[in-house]
Amino acid sequence: MRARTIVVILAVAAVLGLLTGRFVLPAPSDPATPTVTPGAVASSPGNGSPAPRPASGPMTNRHLLTAADFRNVGLAKHIYVRDRVGDGNYANAACTGEKTLGETLGSYGAHFRGLVTSKDTGHGDPTEAANIDDQVAREVADDAGSRALAQNYAERLLLEEVPCQSEPATHWVYGPTHTIDVAADITARWMGVYGGDLNTTGTAPRGKEPCGGVAILRNGSHYGVLEIDACLDTAAMTRIVRTAVTRL
Repeated sequence: MRARTIVVILAVAAVLGLLTGRFVLPAPSDPATPTVTPGAVASSPGNGSPAPRPASGPMTNRHLLTAADFRNVGLAKHIYVRDRVGDGNYANAACTGEKTLGETLGSYGAHFRGLVTSKDTGHGDPTEAANIDDQVAREVADDAGSRALAQNYAERLLLEEVPCQSEPATHWVYGPTHTIDVAADITARWMGVYGGDLNTTGTAPRGKEPCGGVAILRNGSHYGVLEIDACLDTAAMTRIVRTAVTRL
């Protein structure tokens, strides 16, 4: 009798469940679908990597960008690398005074690297292409001797570029300042450059992509200036500047 009673009760429950739609069997668990807690953020694969350590000691050519770095952002032409040590101009346009690094900071033994697509150089400087259209980039960097002094130099170099963010209409102009913080004492600030045809108000146009630009780099006691003549957009500029300051 008890067994028959139990069967009858289960049958009645099943019928009532079909009528009301409230008798639901639990769905089988799917081990392939992770449980996500609202508000939680998935960690990226690189989050477990140790942060890079700020640089110290003498500057060497290995701290500078390479041709491969520019291939990684889409430049297909063969790039020649030209190095020298000394003094000279450093992305210092007319709107900032066209001074040399020695005149600005008293640094006469900086590392200069030119990345060019032609073997022809001009103006007596092997890091500069004879034709500006052949210049991909030019990087100038040195060791300040201390983190505090490197920070001071970087701030001064950045302030020198700021006047170029406001130029008469039809003149090329720098855009707003972007900041890239890689780690403590490893930071970069860059400005995109916009041609005169895009400068109709005296400042960079909104919603338009830059065509290269300039970056001020600081990594520990090292500092530098990177001028990008290749027509890189925001994404490519961010990537190459991050690479430059991390390696510096």
